[in-house]
Amino acid sequence: MIPPVDLNHRAPTATCQNFCVSPLVERILATRPHPQQGYRSCLGILRLGKAYGADRLEAACQRALAIGGLSYKSIESILKHGLDQQRLPDAGTSPPPIPSTATHANVRGARYYQ
Repeated sequence: MIPPVDLNHRAPTATCQNFCVSPLVERILATRPHPQQGYRSCLGILRLGKAYGADRLEAACQRALAIGGLSYKSIESILKHGLDQQRLPDAGTSPPPIPSTATHANVRGARYYQ
């Protein structure tokens, strides 16, 4: 029989990080059916701070919280593509409009299919 292990002391903590890393870690752990399922993801996110620096990790976590990207892959992608160094769009601003369909000789239009 395996003795029960208290995993709370092994939970990844983000006390050394700034404002957004801690809430991100807490949200990842809270969204999993069992908090232990999020440990490796959280440890990986904290490890990204060594490669990219604490400031960039903080900005990436802030962006991830804003867009709902609660995974290691989201944070890694944000850092890899430099999105952490771009300004977050305001919540009140709408995205740029999608350009309308171009009209040229190759576009048949609705009349063609009637």
